Amino acid sequence: MANILVVDDDPAVRMTIQLLLERSGHRVVAAGDGRKGLAAFEAGNFDLLFLDIFMPGMDGLETMRLMLQQRPGLPIIVISGRPIGSDAMGEPDFLGMAIKLGAVRTLPKPFRPVELHAAVSSCLEAAKETSLDRGQDGDIASGT
Repeated sequence: MANILVVDDDPAVRMTIQLLLERSGHRVVAAGDGRKGLAAFEAGNFDLLFLDIFMPGMDGLETMRLMLQQRPGLPIIVISGRPIGSDAMGEPDFLGMAIKLGAVRTLPKPFRPVELHAAVSSCLEAAKETSLDRGQDGDIASGT
C-alpha cells in the first residue's frame, strides 16, 4: 500500500480521510497546515499527497508549489470546500487553478468515500504507469 500525506486545517476532514485511507491499508501522516505539511513531506517519502487549498498561514497552492519543486511529478489531490467554478460568488475556480499548477486530481468537499478511494486508486495507478514508462521499478508503494 501507499504512503500518503494529508494536509488539511479542518481536524474532522483530516481525521476522516486518514481513517478511510488507513482502513484501505495505506500508511497516512496528517498535518494541520501548509507549514507542518511541508515539514512532514520533507521528512518522509510519500507516494501521494492530499492538500486543502484554503488553510491559514501557507495555503495549499503555495504548499503544492514548494513540494513539486522538490519532487516534480508527485501525484497531488487538491481538496476544497469552496464553490466550484468561477461563477460561484464571483470567486475564481480554485480547483481548476490547482490542476493548472500541478495537481493531478481535485475533490470538492464534501466528497463520498467511494470518490476518495477512486481518486487514490487512479492517481497511484497513473504514477505506477509513469514510473514503468521511465524504466523504473514501478513499485511506488514499497518506499524502496
